[in-house]
Amino acid sequence: MQRVDVVIPCYNYAHFLRECVESVLSQANVEVRVLILDDCSPDNTPEVGMALASRDKRVAYRRHAANKGHIATYNEGIEWAGGDLFLLLSADDYLLPGALGRAAALMRDNPDVGFAFGNALVAEPDGVITRRVDPLGERNVPPMQVLSGPQFMRLSGASNLVPTPTAVVRTALQKHVGGYHKELPHAGDMEMWLRLASHAGVGYINEDQAVYRRHASNMSLQYYGQSILPDLRQRKHAFDILFRQGADSLKTDEKLRRFLARDLGKESLRLAGMAFNNSDLATAAAIQRFALEVSPEVRNSLPWIKLACKRIIGPRYWYALNSIGRWVAG
Repeated sequence: MQRVDVVIPCYNYAHFLRECVESVLSQANVEVRVLILDDCSPDNTPEVGMALASRDKRVAYRRHAANKGHIATYNEGIEWAGGDLFLLLSADDYLLPGALGRAAALMRDNPDVGFAFGNALVAEPDGVITRRVDPLGERNVPPMQVLSGPQFMRLSGASNLVPTPTAVVRTALQKHVGGYHKELPHAGDMEMWLRLASHAGVGYINEDQAVYRRHASNMSLQYYGQSILPDLRQRKHAFDILFRQGADSLKTDEKLRRFLARDLGKESLRLAGMAFNNSDLATAAAIQRFALEVSPEVRNSLPWIKLACKRIIGPRYWYALNSIGRWVAG
């Protein structure tokens, strides 16, 4: 059987840690090894972590003397890994039965695949499942699918397509491409999947592979004002790093570079519209300028024209027009 080394970074998630570790230890058809990396948590993570390690020889526990942050912790985990496959699994998330076996089987049967990912469920802190993340949609998608690197990069575009707790990476490839960049604390995952895809194919498993736990502080499902533009700038920086440090074939692929820039421009306009709808006109204008900076082509797009019209009309009259439109349609 293939061995999967699972690194579990933990900061202040002692109350979730046991469920996370046990979800790994119970995986079938693979050998597993677990490293809990406690980033100097102020809660009772040491007690929980050491207890888990004492009960099962497959589990190791390591605590930082001072908080290093998640990027340094991730990279420490990459250095430790030595099995066939590798997974970074946050202590507040957990795997579903069969997840690692399915990923290992896909990668065993497809040696050109560098990493595999799948669907995820989203849970509230109390464990209640609220929704499902299907990265490739639900219609006509086979149980397993292999994408070329360029196919994956175009599907991903300017967004993070991969639910992180489902991403199982070939350890040798992870070592080859290196660790996460400290300059990308929020876009590091997206850049990593693109970097891996520049070197190898990508496997997709159309099954629920893991549970991602949503917290009140998660920003992905709500408007987050002044954080939007810094987030977009990180995505642009991620693309810059990707084309500098990805596979050699990527460095000269101007067509893909232009595609990703255009997609980031479109995503920026969508978020500018969100800011406008929240009456944050200054942020909407700043994001619109950023979209033009990233991809001058967006000036001729329908989202650009629509946003320009909304800004001219103003929020009050735009809402009135929308209300009349909905009333007529209804």
